[in-house]
Amino acid sequence: MRIRRILAAAFATVALAGLGLTGVATATAQSVPSVVTPSECKQGGGTPAVNDAGNFCKGGTYDGEQVD
Repeated sequence: MRIRRILAAAFATVALAGLGLTGVATATAQSVPSVVTPSECKQGGGTPAVNDAGNFCKGGTYDGEQVD
């Protein structure tokens, strides 16, 4: 019984550590620049709408980001 408790505690520790690392990786992967160039918008699969109010990138990776 003692071995089962130790193993359960070890699995719980590993599971919690994995969740912490996943959160860090997700936060890092989602950092998107606030201003992108028209070419970056196109490379991300979007269309730079520089004539519309606010000059935003429509669609793709940088959707909603301001185009400079």
